[in-house]
Order: sequence, then C-alpha cells, then structure tokens
Amino acid sequence: MPHMPERDGADATFATVFRQALRRRGLPLERIRDHLRAQQISISLATLSHWQRGRSQPEKAQSLRAVDALEPLLGLPKGALRSLLGPHRPRGGTRPPDPATIRGVYGEGSDVEQALGDAFAHFNDGLRALTVQDTICLDEHRSVREISVTTVVQAVRDGVDHLGVVHFLDSPKAGTAVLSVAGGSAPRIRFLEELGSVAADIPFGRRLARTETAVVAYTLRYEGEVSWQHERRVTTALRAYLLHVRFHPRAVPSGCWGYHRTRIGADPCQRQPVPVDAFHTTHFLPTRCVPGVYGIEWAWPD
Repeated sequence: MPHMPERDGADATFATVFRQALRRRGLPLERIRDHLRAQQISISLATLSHWQRGRSQPEKAQSLRAVDALEPLLGLPKGALRSLLGPHRPRGGTRPPDPATIRGVYGEGSDVEQALGDAFAHFNDGLRALTVQDTICLDEHRSVREISVTTVVQAVRDGVDHLGVVHFLDSPKAGTAVLSVAGGSAPRIRFLEELGSVAADIPFGRRLARTETAVVAYTLRYEGEVSWQHERRVTTALRAYLLHVRFHPRAVPSGCWGYHRTRIGADPCQRQPVPVDAFHTTHFLPTRCVPGVYGIEWAWPD
C-alpha cells in the first residue's frame, strides 16, 4: 500500500517531525547547533538530542527562537514546528490552528484569502482536523465530476457548530456546482466565479464542547475541465490523509504520483509512484501529516 514514511506516536509530534526533517535533509545535530550559534542562539547538543527524542520540547523564549530559525533550514513552512508545541499542555491536548502556519502553507494574498476576505483570519479557528478522506471521480472526458469528502474534526473551544469549506474547481462554471451533505440539509453555497471557487458552512447539528469530535461527509458535483491533479492544503497536523482517485474506464492515465509540498508553489519535497489498479483507481495515504500540500498528479496518454 503506497504511503508516506510514518512518524511514530498517536499523532504528529514536535519530536517526530523534527527527527524526520533532520533525516530528510541529512543534517547532524552539530550542524544545527552551529547554524543557531550564527544567529546568536545558544542551544546545546544535549538539548537538541532531547528534542528529537521527545524527552523535552522547546518552551523558553530562546528555545522558541531556535524553532523559528530551524524551520527554513529544515525545509519546513513557517510555523510547521511551532504549531506542534503546546505550552505546558498534556499529551493529547487540543491545539488551535496557528495563523503563521496557515499563511506559511497558503502564502500571502492566497486564493483562499481572496475567497474568504476578512473571514480568513478566523476560518475554522475553533476546530482541528484529525483525519480527512477525499474521493475524486473523473469522467470519460478526463474531467473531475465529483469530490466526496469525509473528515473528522475536534473542537478546540466550546460552542463550535459548523465546518467551513472552500473548493477551487477546474472549471469556469463554478456556479453549476451542487453540494450535498450526508444526513443533513444542503448548506447555502457561495460562488466566486472569478476565482473558480465555492464556499459553504456545513452545520454539525449541535454545538461541540471543547475536545468533542464531529464527522462531516459531503459531496460536491460540478462540470469540470481536463484535470491533471488533485491536492489538499493541510494547515494542522493530521493523523492521516487518504486521497482516493477513481478514473473512468475509457480515460485511464499512463502514470500517477503522490507528492508532498511544504507550501503552495513549492516543488515537491517527496514524490512517489502510486499504481492504478484493475478497477481504474489509485490512492495516496500519507500519515502523521505535517502542515503542507498533499496530492496526486497524473499524466494522460497522448
């Protein structure tokens, strides 16, 4: 089963993400210490070793400065490590989305920010996604016709009653999209045709207390154009993301690749083939996902 390298533990933690990034970049702790010293930040080798082993985590002001300085060196988006730190929180505590991490993934003035306007700063700030599954169905014209999403979210404060969603479609006809919710009434959809986007608020059916979870399942149908990829932007650490793509029997790609990018516009830092099976489907299952962009791209035969 294709998957990204797993990180240990019940959830993405600072230690596992730090350790994986060190291995990926091939950086010894001595190099990390020297890099920090050059920026007038003094962190001992013993402390760095404790961080990567999970024996301690950065808490003091200088340690937090070190975390911020390490993210670009390790090829991580701004806030990716910082978002995994909970000040004096017990393991398993809920953490709200970090604004710096969100902008690090989306970039300044992103299409999401344009679509949401002033609401961008508070978009789903009372929720943390735990798992997400996207199922994408393409037709014989190589176009996406249906996106089905199932996500499990957890409240990070009391009183949250809905999940906001935004989708950018491979279509100049975003206004033709229809969104249906499993077990619920269809929410009002907001169309921004100039951005090719649709947005909606999906109600939970009740207000959540802090740490409570909700399962949201919905399907978006629309008339698309020829598509070459599908990706999801992840702004909080996910336990798992499953992307499942179903191709039409008369329109099967010649190859598919799963990938991870640190942010929109960046080159993939991880990319691997994902095979198409006898039922014309493929999937990509990264686990313990750090913030970034995860997706599948495919090539059509001539």
